[in-house]
Amino acid sequence: MTETKAGRSLAKGLVAGLVAGLVATAAKSCVEAVFPPRVHGEPEPPEALAEKIAGHPLDRGTKTAAGRAIHWGFGAAVGAAYGGLAEYYPAVTSKEGATFGLTLMSLTHETSLPAMELAVSAEAQSFRERSSEATSHVVYGLVAERVRSLVRGML
Repeated sequence: MTETKAGRSLAKGLVAGLVAGLVATAAKSCVEAVFPPRVHGEPEPPEALAEKIAGHPLDRGTKTAAGRAIHWGFGAAVGAAYGGLAEYYPAVTSKEGATFGLTLMSLTHETSLPAMELAVSAEAQSFRERSSEATSHVVYGLVAERVRSLVRGML
């Protein structure tokens, strides 16, 4: 792992971001357990994706396990990407990570997931559901930035 003159290291940024993404995913999951974004029995996007990948309906246990794997894997991967970007573009950490969380929500729940028919559009959600999505994503971003900066400082 080589560092540049400015002390930047892509590898260290990726590792710090990966750890941050996992912790932030746990925090986001806790928020959603208390303030769920889907209240009408809609499938969680990772579970819907698991069935789409399989090409057929999955039994409840398999769907839950696959959905969790996708959820945690995505959270970790996005965190790692964030950590790598933060090494070279510190502006991505603005607002203590809240901007990152809201950007992630915009790129996933407001555009990509509805386009892939894995979630309803933001317009079809109630204010309460949109508020929950925003809250959980802001928490994800805040926790990701705090943990990323702590871990990066230790590396």
